[in-house]
This record gives sequence, C-alpha cells and structure tokens, in this order.
Amino acid sequence: RLIAQVLSSMTASLRFDGILNNSLPEFETNLVPFPSIIFAVSSFAPIIPRERGHHESPSVAELTSACFEPASMMVKCDPRHGKYMACCLLYRGDVLPRDLSRTTATIRRQPGVRFVDWSPTGFRIGLNYQPSTAVPGGDLAEVRRACCMIGNHTSVSEVFARIDHKFDLMYAKRAFVHWFVREGMEEGEFSE
Repeated sequence: RLIAQVLSSMTASLRFDGILNNSLPEFETNLVPFPSIIFAVSSFAPIIPRERGHHESPSVAELTSACFEPASMMVKCDPRHGKYMACCLLYRGDVLPRDLSRTTATIRRQPGVRFVDWSPTGFRIGLNYQPSTAVPGGDLAEVRRACCMIGNHTSVSEVFARIDHKFDLMYAKRAFVHWFVREGMEEGEFSE
C-alpha cells in the first residue's frame, strides 16, 4: 500500500489539476542529469496508522523533513552517506505554496541533506490540492496532506554492493548456475 501511495503521488498531476503540476517526462528531465545515472530512491510521509490518523496532523516542514529520514526510504540505503543529484518533492492536499519555499530552504541547511556541487537547483516541487486517499479497511490513515520524495542519490550504490556481494556468495557455491547452463548460457559468462 505504501508503494501504491508513492505511485499515486507521482501520477496525481496527470489525474488532477494543480498549481505546480509535474509530468512524467519532467521527472526524467529533472532527476536524470546523465543517461547512465538513473538510480532513484523514494520516500513517503506521513506514515501514520489508521488508529492515530485523527490525532496527528504534521506540518509541511515535518512532512518534508520526514521524507529525508533513512526510515522513510523505500530502498534500504542511508541518504546521509551520499549526495543528492536531484530531488522531486510532490505534495498533496492542504499545502500552501509559501510554506514550500521556506521548507526547502530549511532542508538545504540540514547537515544530513547534501547535494552535488554541480546541481544548480536541486529541488523540483510539485503541488496538487487533491489529498491522497486511504484504502478502505487499510492500515494507513487518511491524512490532510502528504509528501512523496523521489531523488537521484549516490547512496543507492549501497544496494548494488549488497546485491553484488550476495551474488558472489551464491556463485561461489554454484547455486542456481545449472538452470542458466541448461538454458544455453556458459558458466564462464558469470565471472565476467
């Protein structure tokens, strides 16, 4: 359901009118500085259980700050270990444009959020007044405002390093190699 909320936030500008709408080609243009650097990470806030939904109403600054926390990332990597090349912040619901400029300036000053030197702007903002909806009977609360962050970050290399290490361990035991050899692949191709 979290992934559905992220995808819904990404495509909200296609479905609803907003004052700061982003299209999918704009995401690609802003997030991918070079064709070989396409490693996006995403996060979503607030993640509030249905039972506490009526008691909590985070501010725009709290939502944005939560999106940059390692616990909110949809990929197991620590954004404090690298730098952002670009970042799209997609807000939905009861959010005012004047709050966004103050919030992004505050985020830029946080010590854990760093951008590469050659990225002039760093942020792309999307704002849609249609709030995100909760799935009936689901475990996430219906909230007045939400934020989805999609960023191109260097710490995603941690994920690839873990996958590479696990592959090496499995290949050392020749686990699953027979399936590939049976389909016509040569065993020497794995070591390349």
